[in-house]
Amino acid sequence: MNELWFWIVALMISIYVVMDGFDFGAGILHLFVAETNEERREVLGAIGPFWDGNEVWLLAAGGALFLAFPKVLAAGFSGFYLALWLMVWCLMLRGISIEFRSHVPDGLWRHFWDGTFAVSSMLLPVLFGAALGNVVRGVPLDASGTFGMPLWTDFRLGAQPGVLDWYTVLVGIFALVTMAAHGAVFLAWKTEGPVHERSKGLAGSLWGLVLVLWVLASLATFLVNARMLQNLVKAPLAWAATAIFLLGLASVFTGIRRGRFLLAFLGSGAFILGILAASAACVYPVMLKSTLDPVFDLTALNASSSPHGLHAGLAWWLVGFPVAVGYSVFLFRFHRGKVKGATEGEGY
Repeated sequence: MNELWFWIVALMISIYVVMDGFDFGAGILHLFVAETNEERREVLGAIGPFWDGNEVWLLAAGGALFLAFPKVLAAGFSGFYLALWLMVWCLMLRGISIEFRSHVPDGLWRHFWDGTFAVSSMLLPVLFGAALGNVVRGVPLDASGTFGMPLWTDFRLGAQPGVLDWYTVLVGIFALVTMAAHGAVFLAWKTEGPVHERSKGLAGSLWGLVLVLWVLASLATFLVNARMLQNLVKAPLAWAATAIFLLGLASVFTGIRRGRFLLAFLGSGAFILGILAASAACVYPVMLKSTLDPVFDLTALNASSSPHGLHAGLAWWLVGFPVAVGYSVFLFRFHRGKVKGATEGEGY
């Protein structure tokens, strides 16, 4: 049951990254692919039906982590307090920017909220990527099951690192570029005219950069945590996940080359889902690695709730998860086709 809940939590987090990732990417790129107010409304119209629903997956992932592994959640929230505070503010500012930009028909007002939307959308993937880097690298977890970390120190690895060092920054940059590339193929799929052309032009370049950063981040990961390479060799799930993200990567480049941007978008989602699943398979059963002593690691085996709680939670999850997936499928089907920017005074 512990292993099942480890994978449920990993699945929920991965779905959140795939689903909210494309509207992060749209936010990162919207100042580059949309030059006029009408074009920026088109970008917002493309993500408008989805962005707030996508964030529900983050709440669901947090709820699953709280139910199954409360010690991991407690240690992470206290140790990453400053980084989480920044994440929450960025999430709030994104939503406020989307909702507020069209309330006042003034250029300065709209430019301010457009800039806020872009900056918060850029910071979030970096922070989430750095969080993944910390999970892989490890944190100064002590015998009490807690740790404290500054935002950064000297950017070097060690027993007492900061949230940001050269490795976590590299993973954060990889996440930023990946989300931008994910958003580019989404916008190329959902828009037309100048926004479509600019998104299409950026998609190929961004995915080429993703490929380079993926190789660098993978090499750095095996250098920082040699145990992951050992687990990759002997974990069948890691090989299956690796096949998924490689197939997704091939689908992205095939879709971009042939102008089939739905295929590219689905391949982009498979790449993100597969790379996160492979990472989870390589770190299992460790959920928070201690840089002080492996004895202090928090794992799926020593940090879980009681068997009764896990069984009861699974019964509710089996009801709620299909409902959430069904709602997401309904949204994409209901809002299928190319998006049109809303006219002045209507919607985004």
